[in-house]
Amino acid sequence: MDTQVAIVGAGPAGLVLSHLLDRQGIDCVVLENRSRAYVESRIRAGVLEHSTVELLRALGLADRLIRERMVHHGLEFLFEGTAHRIALSELTGGKTITIYGQHELVKDLIRARLDKGGDILFEVSDVTVGALDQSRPTVRFGYSGAAHELTADFVAGCDGFHGICRPSIPAGVLHSYERVYPFSWLGILAQAPPSSAELIYARHERGFALHSMRSAEITRLYLQVAPDETLDDWPDHRIWNELRTRLARVGDWELTTGPVLEKGITPMRSFVAEPMQHRRLFLAGDAAHIVPATGAKGLNLAVADVTALAAGLTAWYASGRTDLLDSYSRTCLQRVWRVQHFSWWMTSMLHKLSDDAFDERLQLSQLRYVTSSAAAATSLAENYVGLPYTFQVPPVAVSA
Repeated sequence: MDTQVAIVGAGPAGLVLSHLLDRQGIDCVVLENRSRAYVESRIRAGVLEHSTVELLRALGLADRLIRERMVHHGLEFLFEGTAHRIALSELTGGKTITIYGQHELVKDLIRARLDKGGDILFEVSDVTVGALDQSRPTVRFGYSGAAHELTADFVAGCDGFHGICRPSIPAGVLHSYERVYPFSWLGILAQAPPSSAELIYARHERGFALHSMRSAEITRLYLQVAPDETLDDWPDHRIWNELRTRLARVGDWELTTGPVLEKGITPMRSFVAEPMQHRRLFLAGDAAHIVPATGAKGLNLAVADVTALAAGLTAWYASGRTDLLDSYSRTCLQRVWRVQHFSWWMTSMLHKLSDDAFDERLQLSQLRYVTSSAAAATSLAENYVGLPYTFQVPPVAVSA
């Protein structure tokens, strides 16, 4: 098998990259070790930045998204029993955030890619990346009971934190930076109408809580829990009682409850691998970095990565230019570290860090400042809706 770009991973990063390359007439094959049904049902992020939506719209991939999404112009910070609204759109020249489940976006991206005859191979096994010191690296894998070798000009590692692409880079090339937080998130998906028109970030003495949503009928809620707690420790009635406590406020407000459709516990960590490239292997998304979910940045950062990568590949195939590919890691890491800081800042401001009263006073001081200062609120809003790309976005008008 032979292609121009081998993409490992059919999450948002790999799929968006495949569409960007297709628009430039660049051949690619996407390899995914899970089944199509699995990746289309995997519940993940649900907040899309303004620039992410605009990119999908330009690619012609946002029709269902635009019809079914929930558009938010602000969000709430809840602390000391009082809600404070951050007017995102007013503070950012009209930019919004979009609520649309990642699994729904993945469905759209897969369907559109297959409808155009694109190559996505699901349920591949034993994937290895080799010949990175050669002009054409290889990806070996099992598929439909047979062994295959895919030769390509470039390999895009979009296979997540636990994927095989990052470990394929020789020892000593990468430097990793990591912070593991002393808490996890317990998340539930509930068959219940949202109790608020916008997201609620709650700082409570018992721990952080987040009220989010996926649709007019489905609510997504989170609780900060100890890292060693399990789902057995959290029956549904306890979850709802704790959410009522942490989301309580002065005045008339009630948490809408309903059947719990899904629940899970996710450790919280920050991680960055540098550089994000080695020879002709390029890392993107969770393969290169992880951010705490507090800032709602993971999916959006992955899309920014592959947009920068597509720009470099487009220039290389069009004219042999190498400067954009050579600077891919440096370009992406500028945004990665800005997002890491924002996510760390949001996490540190809203979660119970310890029983130290000094920590508590610092958090409350920061929250009061953010919700009372136009300058501080504007900084938060700019980061939350997504900073503009600092690199060239490849044109999307050219048909393959």
